[in-house]
Amino acid sequence: MATDTCELEHGNELISRLLIAFCLALCLGCQVVQSSVTYDRKAIMINGQRRILFSGSIHYPRSTPDMWAYLVQKAKDGGVDVIETYVFWNVHEPSPGNYNFEGRYDLVRFIKTIQRAGLYAHLRIGPYVCAEWNFGGFPVWLKFVPGISFRTDNEPFKVSNLLFFRIARAMQGFTEKIVGLMKSNNLFESQGGPIILSQIENEYGAQSKLLGAAGSNYVNWAAKMAVETGTGVPWVMCKEDDAPDPVCTMEMAKGVSCIILLDKHINTCNGFYCDAFQPNKPYKPTIWTEAWSGWFSEFGGPNHHCPAEDLAFAVARFIQKGGSFVNYYMYHGGTNFGRTAGGPFVTTSYDYDAPIDEYGLIRQPKYGHLKELHKAIKMCERALVSADPIVTSIGNFQQAHMYSSEKGDCAAFLSNYGTKSAARVLFNNMHYNLPPWSISILPDCRNAVFNTAKESYNEDISALDDSLMVTANGLLEQINVTRDASDYLWYITSVDIGSSESFLHGGELPTLIVQSTRHAVHIFINGQLAGSAFGTRENRRFTFTRKNVGGHFETWNIGILGPVALHGLDQGKRDLSWQKWTYQVGLKGEAMNLVSPNGISSVEWMEGSLAAQKQQPLRWHKAYFNAPEGDEPLALDMESMGKGEIWINGQSIGRYWTAYAHGDCSGCSYAGTFRPTKCQLGCGQPTQRWYHVPRSWLKPTQNLLVLFEELGGDPSKISLIESYGKTEEFHRPKVHLHCSPGQAISSIKFASFGTPLGACGSYQQGSCHAPASYAILEKHLKQAEKEENERKNAKNRIVVSLG
Repeated sequence: MATDTCELEHGNELISRLLIAFCLALCLGCQVVQSSVTYDRKAIMINGQRRILFSGSIHYPRSTPDMWAYLVQKAKDGGVDVIETYVFWNVHEPSPGNYNFEGRYDLVRFIKTIQRAGLYAHLRIGPYVCAEWNFGGFPVWLKFVPGISFRTDNEPFKVSNLLFFRIARAMQGFTEKIVGLMKSNNLFESQGGPIILSQIENEYGAQSKLLGAAGSNYVNWAAKMAVETGTGVPWVMCKEDDAPDPVCTMEMAKGVSCIILLDKHINTCNGFYCDAFQPNKPYKPTIWTEAWSGWFSEFGGPNHHCPAEDLAFAVARFIQKGGSFVNYYMYHGGTNFGRTAGGPFVTTSYDYDAPIDEYGLIRQPKYGHLKELHKAIKMCERALVSADPIVTSIGNFQQAHMYSSEKGDCAAFLSNYGTKSAARVLFNNMHYNLPPWSISILPDCRNAVFNTAKESYNEDISALDDSLMVTANGLLEQINVTRDASDYLWYITSVDIGSSESFLHGGELPTLIVQSTRHAVHIFINGQLAGSAFGTRENRRFTFTRKNVGGHFETWNIGILGPVALHGLDQGKRDLSWQKWTYQVGLKGEAMNLVSPNGISSVEWMEGSLAAQKQQPLRWHKAYFNAPEGDEPLALDMESMGKGEIWINGQSIGRYWTAYAHGDCSGCSYAGTFRPTKCQLGCGQPTQRWYHVPRSWLKPTQNLLVLFEELGGDPSKISLIESYGKTEEFHRPKVHLHCSPGQAISSIKFASFGTPLGACGSYQQGSCHAPASYAILEKHLKQAEKEENERKNAKNRIVVSLG
């Protein structure tokens, strides 16, 4: 009996082992593949190492295959580690069982492009994607499956196998198709490929709550189905607070079950800000799948701009609170070719105000600002992934998050949540200046290497250098004071106003009259801008009038010869022309050589996001850009700016002024005596919009652009353009010439990029003409002829429509 018992126990142990082995064999379709991508509560781990990862969304159908390598490389150069893309069901399976993975839909080629660049990939299969894409990414034929109901506990939708649609397996079939395609090309990281994350479903949280039990059943089914495809990498569910943790079980004799590796779905956040987000389980990392870099546009609506400073602030705040993975949606938005745009009025352009614009060109300052942010955060990586932060208050709206590791690493984030004013804070026995709505990053807990809002420097009108000032009675002539050392001259005087003046008690405000020559005058009263006035070509002597006055005012700019007087005081007019005036030549930024690559680090470059800033005069701006390829002439498009001066790599381009042209542009005839007012162009437009940038002044990369802006302006809209339509920043398409159907351009008789005169058949060069105009058009014509001949000689594809 004892022997029998022993044999039975041994037999049960053997059976248990066999059952475990059998269950593991059954779960090979799940995730028993050994993977080097895992995670814990701190971060995604690759080869056992926790990583802070930056990702960028680039959707392969929204660009062309010849653009992919360039886009991916630019993302890598910008500090991106991962490229994220949706998978678009309707372009891959346009009819049931008929698949298309060619051209712009060559998903394998796109992922391999990412791999060749040395980056990781995040594959968001969905297959519902939203993405402002036609029908949310679903093929329209799915709508006609009998009994179907999308994205719920509905068998036809999940695993359709009806007779008419017998070759279509709906959601499960498409998911398995994509996973199988990736596996067959060894593209999951568990196979040595670049894909480190997958996603099933998309932003299902609100739908799940709306549907109740049906929604819960569906999302659990989707999670289990995804895990059982066996990708060997973690799965995520964005905007799904109840992202399930499915377990592949097989109930046997003694409740033996097998546990799938990497079986838990990580719920993630989408939005403009995700610093308040926490995953639904304490063992999951904090991931931001969509950090919105802008917004899509709709026909009839405005284009949306997300300031680089605000986006950087949002990302830094997410990281400082324990986030470890950020994906920019979009990093390159691209184009909704064909009829792919989905949603009411969504435009063909899906530019999204992304760091790389619709045409594949770098958008500054966003691209460069985020690149510096990524670099600063990567310097903090070891400390960030090692422990939780110590959070301390360093002001009313200011906090410090300090991270440290056992190996002695220390990193700190100093934040100012105030939206109106900068703050001077004390941290680690050192003082730091924090602009409003900004975060400073200290990789060693001492030196601030980056601030999310520092992009410009305000000329400090309250800190003029007494040692450089001269004082005299009366108004001095500009050249005698400046000796042409600067365009700018400060006029400073004080005015005492008695406390009994009636305007201080609700009476009518007095008026300040300033007569000046030359370009412009800007009036500051007690340090605040009171107003500006400008001369014109017709009236070079002008008067500034301002109904405001105080105990002290400052005048700025050249040529104030007087009179300067206050009108409307209780005792009448007060002439200020001959009282004591103090003068200082030039700007503080000029003295500090801010225009030089060696001088920009000498000041705190401070600029709040649009949430905190307003257009302000006397502001310095800086940005970096790469030189476009080729040898075409370059120019800066300064239409969005006001008045000031431009420097590139320390050399002055010259003064700019967006002054609008006035004149008679009604017509031009070559007949008759010529005079300058006869043929005028550009009325109602800036007299000069484009400013020449000599290529010899540029380096291949990291060219420094510095502006001094007198009025305000919007530097984010400045563009570096190439002749004939190319741009480095805000690209505008080339003009395409074509004939009517059946006709072709056979020759070019005349071409002029400039101001040609005459009419069709009798054109001649005007006063402004680019000599290379004809040669460039002739070159493109020959190329077009070559392509047309190749097309004619190619084998034609015949398409027959049966109706």
